[in-house]
Amino acid sequence: MRQGVPADRDGPHVTGGTRAARPDLRRPGESGAADGTADERDELLATAVRTVLGSTDAYGAMVYLRSRDRRSLTLCTLAGVPLSVISPFRRVAAAGPLPVAVSFRTGHTVVLADTEDTMRRFPQLAVGMPYDFASAFVPVRAGPETYGVLNVLWAASADGVPDGARRQLRAVADRLGAGLAGLAAAGHPVEPDGGTAVAELAPPSAPTTRLGLFDWNAATGALSADDQFCEIFGLDPAGFDGRAATVDARIAPGDRAEFRAALRGALNRGRVLAARIRVLDRDGHPCPVDLWGRVPEGDGPDDRTHLVGAVLDTRTGTAAAAAVERLRDGVLSLDPDGRIVYANHSVELLLHARREDLLGHHPWDVLPWLSDPVYENRHRAAMLSQRPTAFLAAHPPDGWLAFSLYPDAHGVTGRVVAAEPPPGTAGPEPDPPAAARTGLSAMHHLLQLASALTEAVTVREVCRAVADEILPAFGGQELAIYNVCDKRLDLVFQSGYPDGFLDRFEGTPTGARVPGAETLSTGTPIFFESVHALAAAYPGIPLDEMGAWAFLPLIASGHPVGSCILGFDEARAFSPEERGMLTALGGFIAQALERARLYDAEFALARGLQQALLPHRLPSLEGVRTAARYLPGTQGMEIGGDWYDAIVTGRDLSLVIGDVEGHSVGAAATMGQLRSAVRAFATGGHPPDEVLARTNQLLLDLDPGLLASCCLVRLTPADGTALIARAGHLPPVVRHPGGRAEALYVAGGPLLGVDQRAEYPVSELRLLRGSVLALYTDGLVEDPAVAIDHGVDRLCAALARSAGVAGRAADGTADGLERLAERLLREVGSTRRVDDVALLLTAYG
Repeated sequence: MRQGVPADRDGPHVTGGTRAARPDLRRPGESGAADGTADERDELLATAVRTVLGSTDAYGAMVYLRSRDRRSLTLCTLAGVPLSVISPFRRVAAAGPLPVAVSFRTGHTVVLADTEDTMRRFPQLAVGMPYDFASAFVPVRAGPETYGVLNVLWAASADGVPDGARRQLRAVADRLGAGLAGLAAAGHPVEPDGGTAVAELAPPSAPTTRLGLFDWNAATGALSADDQFCEIFGLDPAGFDGRAATVDARIAPGDRAEFRAALRGALNRGRVLAARIRVLDRDGHPCPVDLWGRVPEGDGPDDRTHLVGAVLDTRTGTAAAAAVERLRDGVLSLDPDGRIVYANHSVELLLHARREDLLGHHPWDVLPWLSDPVYENRHRAAMLSQRPTAFLAAHPPDGWLAFSLYPDAHGVTGRVVAAEPPPGTAGPEPDPPAAARTGLSAMHHLLQLASALTEAVTVREVCRAVADEILPAFGGQELAIYNVCDKRLDLVFQSGYPDGFLDRFEGTPTGARVPGAETLSTGTPIFFESVHALAAAYPGIPLDEMGAWAFLPLIASGHPVGSCILGFDEARAFSPEERGMLTALGGFIAQALERARLYDAEFALARGLQQALLPHRLPSLEGVRTAARYLPGTQGMEIGGDWYDAIVTGRDLSLVIGDVEGHSVGAAATMGQLRSAVRAFATGGHPPDEVLARTNQLLLDLDPGLLASCCLVRLTPADGTALIARAGHLPPVVRHPGGRAEALYVAGGPLLGVDQRAEYPVSELRLLRGSVLALYTDGLVEDPAVAIDHGVDRLCAALARSAGVAGRAADGTADGLERLAERLLREVGSTRRVDDVALLLTAYG
């Protein structure tokens, strides 16, 4: 078993409470225990969210911090937003598609103007929070370190995020980053260590309850009191003479005798004084207040002359409550998380429920006829849009009720009245059974993974989506996905396991007595909440350092697809909601995995056909070495139209690179035709400009509805002369013998397939021995975050850094050029490219 506290296990379905943000009571610079450091960090976070809310007109703010393993972001502090609504997003995969993760990875601020903007750019967020609001995600960083993300919410408006808010957010995020960097520099961890802190906001109005304190010496008659005490008794704090008799005169005459008797009883018996009396306000009207007092410790039974206590004036709040109680309409007050904190008498009558059964609970938890998630969703919509909302609810057995919700950052005021049923609606249906109720958090995770799986195409992408969604959501540390092949388990993905641990299970028969196989043969998930439980059920089974496991069968269309194993680093109890949710997720994974397996097989066939159209080997020529690479795009289901070629024409070598637009079988077919045409025209001895002109004419005659770019370089090894012609293609890049690299922005013509009369000028270049020429397609240098010219500059810089790499190996082979090709793909290409990449390198001399 692993010892100590595991890193960052908290999540919406893992034990980890909500704590109130509190100030750091230690002296500045004082070092202390870990909890003192946590207090200092929490105060930094609470200050940041309060500052944002006070300066940007936002209604909600929260801070995510990175986990120790940098794989996830955990919600640490929030204000103005219900934790119950944000709960599904308390843990976010750092590699995932949500805007908080994108901001963390890229270091850029992400701003979403409204629901449409969110749906268009981040559909996964819109699935879980389909409400109308504007938001911003600002990275919290200091120097090269990014510690987390500041997330801020505004009520949606035509203007989106308010003007000037971005600058203010950046300033707050920078101050927070500097504070966290200071803690880290002092050796204190700044990563999440528990639940989510809720930073309390200042009340929207002045308190309606006043509390005054006093200290009375019965022997001398002296009474010390604070300003609030004096004001409650109608006295001028500055002019109060400190005499008990003065206070006594402010008590309503009818209450004085009873009050004095209570005082004497408290002093004689040493008991707590608790009395309700009426005091006179400045106009002489009696108002009720509550009085408490006690004899301090140390005053013996023979020396009880001392009483300390407090007086509570609730007259304003009591009057307000009384006024609301007199209303015929039902009035509810809900805290930001939707729990009822006040209900008037009319609510009891309309809902047929006692107040004591309502207070402290969500209405949809205690009223079965409100258990449909649509009603909980109404509360969430009101809180996140900060707009009033209304709805009708059927109240069995005798009618309908109309609810109106009026939100602000502190909660919701609700109004309830009797209503007529909607036209054509039948009477209310019976209460749904408890087993049929499903919380929105559970549905969110189902929808979130389903959304990610719809975008996953290959088996690898499906497995990565599962890892990015399930592990952060449930706080797991290990994931293994097995595929069924010839009635045996084949490992297709694993994350978090010790090296080599899973090797012993490779090829396990589906009928073997191990949990990963038995869950599949029985079709039933298996959960182990401790090491003891697993070891007792499967004696002798190899164990790693995990403390709990979930084994899920992956079954699609009635037949086994594989199994999914989740490991947790500490013992844990799986709630019925978690078990049901994981079982449902297993169904989603199985369907996606089966679809991806079919795609992988079909794509492998299509890719094989495309590869057959490319050169199987490059020709060799004295004084010239060549190396080429072709990489398919990492996204999308279609094949592309990139190609390269090297053609010996007498004593010359024609180097060709081209790219047919689109990603389809049609693009690949057109690519094959153009490659054959260029090869035929070049072999026929036509100069580069004529080769491109004739190829252009052929493409127009074929009329495939596609365009193509091409670059052709005819190199004469005898003297290093290079003739270059371009048809809408990116410029070649040359690295000179001294190490300097540059892009050759020579004149060129339009894309092939555009203009029948197009001309393609030829430029001449003299290469020096030791030069390296690079031809490439745009997939190598494209990056959505920057202009394509910057990608070309990156290629130049990478070539310049590679001086000496392209030389011949000791045995005279071209291994150095092959290594250079690999290095360029690694340093220049994007890891999340969506386009194919073709690269042709030529070393002269």
